[in-house]
Amino acid sequence: MNPGDPDLAAPPVALRLKTAGDTMLDLVAGLGFSGRQRQAVADFAEAGRLWRLGATLAWLDVKGRYRGSMLGPLWLTLSTAVMVAALGFLYSTLFKMVLHDYLPFLALSLVLWGYLQTLVAEACLGFTQNDAMIRAIRMPFSLYGGRIVLRNLIVLAHNIIVIAVVFAIFDTWPGYRGLIALPGLLLWLVDSLAITMTLAALCARFRDIPPIVGSVMQIAFFISPVIWRPELIHHGARFLPLNPFYTLFEIVRAPLLGEIPGGIVWGSALGYSALLVVLSWLLFVRVRGRLAFWV
Repeated sequence: MNPGDPDLAAPPVALRLKTAGDTMLDLVAGLGFSGRQRQAVADFAEAGRLWRLGATLAWLDVKGRYRGSMLGPLWLTLSTAVMVAALGFLYSTLFKMVLHDYLPFLALSLVLWGYLQTLVAEACLGFTQNDAMIRAIRMPFSLYGGRIVLRNLIVLAHNIIVIAVVFAIFDTWPGYRGLIALPGLLLWLVDSLAITMTLAALCARFRDIPPIVGSVMQIAFFISPVIWRPELIHHGARFLPLNPFYTLFEIVRAPLLGEIPGGIVWGSALGYSALLVVLSWLLFVRVRGRLAFWV
């Protein structure tokens, strides 16, 4: 066997340095996949222990973004309400749909899409915007991803007011069927962290990705049933589960509209989510040790 063969697992090389204040610094090179995976697990475990810090930073992000504003994040709620009202009256006329049925659908769709679009845009800058902190302070990288998810959840909580007002006006409360949306919301939470960690790592390495992601999200908005109902597609309805945006939206949106998602929709959503989580984990395990050099 050739000692230089890359298929041979080289033993890790450890170097211990003594710094000022009798602090020992251990440098380890040559870790295999299992070693990198243990470090990735430790990263998430440490972020879980620091969840209060992540929540505080997320809350400070929201407060800092709207410092000096009278309404704060409620400006987003107001703008979402105006958009729902304007588009609701317009598209209900164009698509010849009853406003009583269409406006709750549109309110749910726009609020969920606003959360997803903002999350994706901020995820692309998740590590590069925190380059000074990453270089200065040793914190788990997954904490930065959790911080982005938490601050977008805070904004989402404000926009739920729009949904509640629309449901109250048209008296379209989902009842007990709305509880079926809870597993979908939990899946959204897992996917949010997975996509945040994936895009933050990729965009730290390749700076051309953010505008590409923005273009993809704009295209996805129009080809996904966000402002138009899935029932408008008669012959192509069977292909809708191939769209991950449709299935992930439907497992939350349908129960809140008093409907039950089908098995194909749930199976597709779970399949896309599992693929996203696996790819995100493999990428994070692979590049975690290089992130500090990319930002």
